[in-house]
Amino acid sequence: MSYVFTPAPQAQLDVTGSQDKFPVRRVYCIGKNYLAHIHEMGSDERDPPVIFQKPADAVVPNGGEIAYPIFTKNYHYEGELVVALKSGGYNIAVEDAASHIYGYAVGLDMTRRDHQAAAMAKGMPWEVTKAFDQSAPIGPVTPVETSGVLEGGRLTLKVNGEVKQDADISLMIWKVAEIIAKISEQHRLMPGDIIMTGTPAGVGAVTSGDVLEVAMEGVQPLRVTIGGPAA
Repeated sequence: MSYVFTPAPQAQLDVTGSQDKFPVRRVYCIGKNYLAHIHEMGSDERDPPVIFQKPADAVVPNGGEIAYPIFTKNYHYEGELVVALKSGGYNIAVEDAASHIYGYAVGLDMTRRDHQAAAMAKGMPWEVTKAFDQSAPIGPVTPVETSGVLEGGRLTLKVNGEVKQDADISLMIWKVAEIIAKISEQHRLMPGDIIMTGTPAGVGAVTSGDVLEVAMEGVQPLRVTIGGPAA
């Protein structure tokens, strides 16, 4: 079989302690999943968390340098725990959800905040604010056999060495198992799917030259430098 042009490479993540790669199928994201972040965004805490997606080719494995994107003047970081799935299905029960987890990583849900605010005010989709090039830097995946099932642990994000986000993942409104179950009500989850589980309070703007570091107990850290404007 031949193609009319060369297909894009498979999005993938490194695996801690292995030469194997984790192939990324879909990137699911959860919004409004920490109470303090809901308050800082001026949202209603009674609203359920929002489920949205980023394209797989938005993934930037292991960080490095990412360009400051076009079409924004207010570019924000959101540090998050990332869950990588080895299996899936429809209507997964909460009590069975952990059995589908391959491992964990940390990541950044980079956001065009100015356009998100405009979209939220008009009740419009978030795609242009979330699903752009290089909007999902993600660190190596640590297999669950190494980390154990993570139900608590400190998630931090530093900008230029200064702590900006610091929260325990136990503070998530929807826990990981509940997130997996809820997404599977709407989508057939599959091996290779990853889930960005939401960000705590402390989000903010970055500019070219800033260095972001995301860390989580039990998994490999992520370091990203914001480069110059995207060409």
